Amino acid sequence: FTGYIDAITEAGGYAFLDLQPGQASFIEQAKVYEELLKRPNVGLALDPEWNLQPGERPLQRVGHAEAAEINEVADWLAALVRDNNLPQKGLIVHQFQMQMLRDRETINTDHPELAFILHADGHGVPQEKFATWDAVRQGLDDNWFMAWKNFIDEDKPTFTPQQTYDIEPRPWFVSYQ
Repeated sequence: FTGYIDAITEAGGYAFLDLQPGQASFIEQAKVYEELLKRPNVGLALDPEWNLQPGERPLQRVGHAEAAEINEVADWLAALVRDNNLPQKGLIVHQFQMQMLRDRETINTDHPELAFILHADGHGVPQEKFATWDAVRQGLDDNWFMAWKNFIDEDKPTFTPQQTYDIEPRPWFVSYQ
């Protein structure tokens, strides 16, 4: 899939590698992509929904991540940025339920090498999406940037670019899935 990253680079874009670990760990998965993460236009996304315990299967329940897991990846990624003289990297953490990041307040966001982005990826009707948006922003420290996700086939209706632009506070990052 490096061809996709090359195409994104040629278009002046920024690619995120989205990790959905299953029963592996985020850090194990991140290290697999170390060479790609040495590229200046490649960041990392962690999706606790797919972080499962032994014996669990996808779609049986929504997974979660502990702050220690996020901190381990953040420490490693910040060191990779420093050691390779790279520009600041984006580190996205997905959340649409509070239980997905139960101890979020202990995530160490004091890494100037990283831009911490909380991706509110709730779906459904606008009221549900805004309820998720409001809930996940509660108690968030100032080192986090907020991101919004539009689902093309799950949102009813899918927000237009203008509707997304009008969200307050304005998302720092927007994705479509």
